[in-house]
Amino acid sequence: MKKYRIAILGGGNIGTSLAKGLIRSGQYDIEEIILTEKRESRISFLKKAGFNITEDNNEAVSSAEIVVMAVKPQQFYMLKEEIKTKFNSHHFLISTITGISHKDIETAFGSIPNIRIMPNTALEICESMTCLSFRHTTGKQEKTVIDMFEKMGKTVIIPEELMDAATVIGACGIAFALRFMRAMSQGGIEIGFNAEMSQMITAQTVRGASRLILETGNHAEQEIDKVTTPQGITISGLNEMEHQGLSSAVIRGLITSFNKLENLSVKSSK
Repeated sequence: MKKYRIAILGGGNIGTSLAKGLIRSGQYDIEEIILTEKRESRISFLKKAGFNITEDNNEAVSSAEIVVMAVKPQQFYMLKEEIKTKFNSHHFLISTITGISHKDIETAFGSIPNIRIMPNTALEICESMTCLSFRHTTGKQEKTVIDMFEKMGKTVIIPEELMDAATVIGACGIAFALRFMRAMSQGGIEIGFNAEMSQMITAQTVRGASRLILETGNHAEQEIDKVTTPQGITISGLNEMEHQGLSSAVIRGLITSFNKLENLSVKSSK
């Protein structure tokens, strides 16, 4: 059996983004990664991209050192029944699965080293925000995982009880930010730009805003104050957005997603 350095169980968006990020960051060659997938259309897509694909999760686990579970929450219990006898002391397990706790993993596999991570799809361009929580891991294993994901963006270690919150703001947050960007781009079209140019200006503007916060450490309002002048056009636009409920809508959207996730977590633990 061919040996791989890492097996990614689940060839969906997160699993594929992780594989692409590992390659793009120079940590792994494509030959060192194996992905599992059972959907024929997805298998065909991944093979065309050059990935090693198998439908056999047991084969993937047996042939790798690091195993990443990147399936949907409702698929976890079926997956663990399939692979639970294939783990040994040489493995350690990384899970991206929303709502599946360290306790769930331990119940399924015993007290093996396991890491819960919550990245986002920007893994594939090495710009993810990845939150991590460790259980039964050595310092060396923790450093291995932190180093791996630091090369694909930024990381923060959090207590497990914050993992649901990390899912909403870090993983769902990609979609929330992109929806704002879409709205800003559409507004740009309405005031005169073509679609392509408006999207490019929007994307670079949002990128610049993000880097200002990341590189200066300033509060967002501190940077906003640099742009707003008395009776100026920026403050007029901001105030109108607030009158229409911008901040309130974002906060309520986050809370709605968080409450739904908490309900899913309760159901999955029963």
